[in-house]
Amino acid sequence: MAFLHYKHLIQSALVPLKDKSDVTNGYLETMVEWIAGMKNMRLKDFPTFIRTTDINEIVLNYILNDMERVASASALIINTFSDLERQVLSAMSSMFTFPIYTIGPLCLLARQLPKSPLNSIGSNLWKEDMSCMEWLDGKEASSVVYVNFGSVTVMTNKQLVEFAWGLADSGHDFLWVIRTDLVRGESAVLPQEFMEKIHGRGMLTGWCPQEQVLMHPAIGGFLTHGGWNSTLESICGGVPMLCWPFFSEQQTNCRYMCSEWGIAMEIDNNVEKGEVQRLIKELMAGEKGKEMKKKVVELKELAVKACEAGGLSCLDMEKLVNDLMSGLDLV
Repeated sequence: MAFLHYKHLIQSALVPLKDKSDVTNGYLETMVEWIAGMKNMRLKDFPTFIRTTDINEIVLNYILNDMERVASASALIINTFSDLERQVLSAMSSMFTFPIYTIGPLCLLARQLPKSPLNSIGSNLWKEDMSCMEWLDGKEASSVVYVNFGSVTVMTNKQLVEFAWGLADSGHDFLWVIRTDLVRGESAVLPQEFMEKIHGRGMLTGWCPQEQVLMHPAIGGFLTHGGWNSTLESICGGVPMLCWPFFSEQQTNCRYMCSEWGIAMEIDNNVEKGEVQRLIKELMAGEKGKEMKKKVVELKELAVKACEAGGLSCLDMEKLVNDLMSGLDLV
């Protein structure tokens, strides 16, 4: 929905930015309250491709052109479930005459498939280290912070070190996925003192089977970039989150997780170890963390219900398959 309204942001002269300083001078706090189904939105909550001073910027124009094509589509297929985004889905339904199929979370819906060798096919860009599952087996319930910023996010070495000491000083066990290319332009290297301090309570790995990790009873919280797959997988695991959005729609996801659904807290882009430490403690043992846990478990139950036989996502998937079989031409 946010992408669909890019053109209206331009028509309202909110985009493009007048100057590069608008990214940091408070301009992105400007409220945008006229989008049906998306209340209390700020410019900073929109996917980041509007943060340009160039009306001809290539990605911005690609999205504008792509959104123009939506009106001529035969249907929309969305990896979500009705109880999670009811207001947005209702607004979208009023915009288009074609059907909108909500078939998510796909990670749950896939469990309805008959057992087959095809079930093992995944889409990971990195080789998974399965030893982390054995490591988690030795941890107490809800005691581990899982940290993964996805397959694309990059950061500075200073940000990496701030995250590292925030995790170490929190006193909580953690499983941290550190890709070899996580630090922009150089290798991800952590201080030796940090490695010594976390001995026995921190595991570092290059990649892991995230869906399985988030379903593991030892996981008590998830420090994430807020990508949509990660968001849904965390909901399906009943795991509350800390968000550090990087780009694209991650800012929008973060806004909904924190403000609408109450299942996450945001870490400032200018990472400081003290804030990381404080928020991890709140996530894992604070009153707000407990409330977030309660809310995400409620969403998990709704997601499971949606994907069970007779659930809305399951029915939409069946309807989609039947429509395709009967000749629906999806553009």
